Amino acid sequence: MVHPRLKEITDRIIERSATSRQDYLRRMKAQHTNAPQRTNLGCTNLAHGFAACPVADKQHLATDKQPNLGIVTAYNDMLSAHQPYESYPEIIRETVRKIQATAQVAGGVPAMCDGVTQGLPAMDLSLFSRDLIAMSVAVGLSHGMFDAAVFLGVCDKIVPGLLIGALSFGHLPAIFLPAGPMTSGIANDEKARIRQLFAEGKATREELLASESASYHSPGTCTFYGTANSNQMLMEIMGLHMPGSSFINPLTPLRKALVEEAVTQVVELTAQRSTPTPLFEIIDERAIVNGVVGLHATGGSTNHTMHLVAIAAAAGIQLTWQDISDLSELVPLLARVYPNGKSDVNHFEAAGGMGFLIRELLDAGLLHKDVKTVNGTGLEGYTVNVFLDDKGGVLRKPAPTKALDETNLAPMSVPFNKDGGLKVLTGNLGSAIIKTSAVAPDRHVIEAPAQVFHTQEDVEAAFKAGELNKDVIVVLRYVGPQACGMPEAHKLTPPLSVVQNRGYKVALVTDGRMSGASGKIPAAIHVTPEAMDGGPIAKVRDGDLLRLDAVSGTLELLVPADEFAQRTAAPADLQAYQSGTGRELFASFRANVSSADTGARLFNLEQTNKTQRNADTISAMETV
Repeated sequence: MVHPRLKEITDRIIERSATSRQDYLRRMKAQHTNAPQRTNLGCTNLAHGFAACPVADKQHLATDKQPNLGIVTAYNDMLSAHQPYESYPEIIRETVRKIQATAQVAGGVPAMCDGVTQGLPAMDLSLFSRDLIAMSVAVGLSHGMFDAAVFLGVCDKIVPGLLIGALSFGHLPAIFLPAGPMTSGIANDEKARIRQLFAEGKATREELLASESASYHSPGTCTFYGTANSNQMLMEIMGLHMPGSSFINPLTPLRKALVEEAVTQVVELTAQRSTPTPLFEIIDERAIVNGVVGLHATGGSTNHTMHLVAIAAAAGIQLTWQDISDLSELVPLLARVYPNGKSDVNHFEAAGGMGFLIRELLDAGLLHKDVKTVNGTGLEGYTVNVFLDDKGGVLRKPAPTKALDETNLAPMSVPFNKDGGLKVLTGNLGSAIIKTSAVAPDRHVIEAPAQVFHTQEDVEAAFKAGELNKDVIVVLRYVGPQACGMPEAHKLTPPLSVVQNRGYKVALVTDGRMSGASGKIPAAIHVTPEAMDGGPIAKVRDGDLLRLDAVSGTLELLVPADEFAQRTAAPADLQAYQSGTGRELFASFRANVSSADTGARLFNLEQTNKTQRNADTISAMETV
């Protein structure tokens, strides 16, 4: 039975989304058909569409009877997480031919690695790449050749972008294929130790590179629990992966068997086969809530406070930060994966993984179980672990009733925290997000003088000069979506950790981002409205007393209200953010992006921003 509070929050999302959701469903149903999509193509169009196919595939495509899968791939061999996708298209084609279907690569999408671009100008493109990926999906699927879509993507902005694009073609069935995490490297504590030594000038670049190379060492997703692995959790708990498939290592027989199983299954979801299931029937308000619950239960990435809002909006669903915060109070933390613990995702998988987690949440009534999934079952079909059977196929067994390592995966009866550790902060600086699951309880409230910066480089310079050796709240502003594309400030974690380890009270307040790897520093991020949009954060001055209170959910500048009102915003020279590394090509994105709390998105802004503002007002009234 669903928990009453979960039902209450879901019902209010359904109620406020009624108009926009019905509009989305109307558009999807208008495009949905039981005939192959290519029946709408003329002979010349169709001939162009299969000109390069093998003869046998042409014969199938010419009959207008058998389904044709469109593969959208984020493959490149610079990203370790995406390198395994190189072989997937041929595996998919060979697999579906055996069941009288065909497959073609519909298109590729850009796939940048935030791990490579952290702290560099390219990070100014990172968040925007999500919506560019969504548009690329639309281009690839626009040819009218495909009866279902197969999505190959793992990392930070890539999966949200793929899903936003997929939802614009929600009349088609869709399935996401994970590639899996790389095997475990050096211990995460050791990696963090070397990073901090380097920040203090006590380790050489050669020593740091050796440490990092021992951590990020092979094909597969990085093994810490950042946005990439949060993506994989979300796709499984929202029913878009096959059960148990998220965290199986790449280039293994079991991973190949899971690929073959998944594409065989999506063929069965097409209108020409036995269980037609378009994407719009899978992603509904309940699936979105399930995703938020999974995010909290695993201590997932703060980036998803924007991505899930944007994904929901693409399906006509109005999700707000208040919904996310309220669900956090309901859902306990059941996983401790680095940086929230010492283990990585391989340890999480070995301890019972998603199957254990989903069963614990279902038994507590904290997930909607009667949802549609690509597996053709509700979420109860996901309470399993996967193995290779003696014929090389996929074998599923019930997940263990007791986690095999309770240091990284806890039962509902003894959670790591009573809540998900993700909270909305509000106050005279606007709204912000804080993730406390990795922050020590004695640091959930920080009151200290502000020191204001406009670039990450200036923060690093102040640290190296010893200017941060004090109780301090670092305010990093003019790094929001409109200012420069909202780059992550993850590179500030090591130096601020050093300051904290020296015994000082330290926190970060920024209109920029921190990833799921933000670590143990209290950080009020995504401050909205941002400085570039006239936000109060632009009025903060060095020495102002700030109070970040993650217990009461407040972020306050402790300055008399009349004095603060009379201040003018500090100017910022943003010329350096406007060009170089392709940034000049994204000027229209910076000019038109919505606020962080509405998903930092580019689509349907006039309509969706108005709807979101109304939704926020409703949420505030409901909270009162």
